[in-house]
Amino acid sequence: MLLRQLEYLTALARVSHFGHAAEACHVTQPALSAGIRKLEAELGVQIVQRGQRFEGFTREGEAVLHWAQRMLAEREALDQAISGMRAGLSGVMRIGAIPTALGVASLLTAPMRKQHPKVQFSLQSMSSRDIVTRLNDFEIDVGMTYIDGDPLGRVRVVPLYRERYLFLTPRDGELAQDDAISWAAAASAPLCLLTPVMQNRRILDGFFAEAGAEARPVVETDTISAIYAHVAAMRLSSVIPHAWLYGFGVPPGMRAIPLPQPKRSYQVGLVLTGGGPESLLARALVSQVRDVDMPGVLDRAVTQQLSEQR
Repeated sequence: MLLRQLEYLTALARVSHFGHAAEACHVTQPALSAGIRKLEAELGVQIVQRGQRFEGFTREGEAVLHWAQRMLAEREALDQAISGMRAGLSGVMRIGAIPTALGVASLLTAPMRKQHPKVQFSLQSMSSRDIVTRLNDFEIDVGMTYIDGDPLGRVRVVPLYRERYLFLTPRDGELAQDDAISWAAAASAPLCLLTPVMQNRRILDGFFAEAGAEARPVVETDTISAIYAHVAAMRLSSVIPHAWLYGFGVPPGMRAIPLPQPKRSYQVGLVLTGGGPESLLARALVSQVRDVDMPGVLDRAVTQQLSEQR
């Protein structure tokens, strides 16, 4: 069994097309197909369901694919270890983060880059469910997500901070004149919120329900930038996590008002694979958590933003 054959399998799983998988592996399609058939012969099982095109993996193939992903991740971890011994830590740190946490990732990546200048970073915005799936498939090294909400499965968790919430509304709007606002009142405003597929939105809907209210957003989106653009352009309001004030501040013409702390608070943290190899890059990122007072940094950002808008 060659690692190259396992790479063919993982590429095929990513793109679901023999030709595109061959291109990703920089080989011809016949070479890729031959490599997979040789692996099937060696293992004595059919791995790929074939017709005129790729039709998926057999049950045995799914098991082989899982082990292939694990073995390739082990090989990558070994390469990182040897590289680190030779010339310092290097490689691409792959981070998947929920939109609400993406803006504070720099609190960890910036000091890590300073300590390991050869490391590069790939940050992707994704839902909490996608993070768990791609972490288990070894497609990312670490996730930033809620750690006490949706089931996470077998992962290692490193807590970062607990979310608090603010009501973002036009400065000259009816609800901007008060220093406090209820969840029920916030739900009654014309809102721009994340889509229900995002865990943050499901959390907010739970808070609204506890207050006996239901939000009916004018605009739903899956990005923070779109929320900020629409609250300004359409004079809408929103409910935002306090971490957003660190990365994005209060938009011009808007005012942020703290909301009452709900009965249950949700914690954001790092998640790492619990059933496979943990890369040196992931360990290096976790080590930054001990050196960064993330809750303190975020609290100070909120205090500064609120004081500047008075």
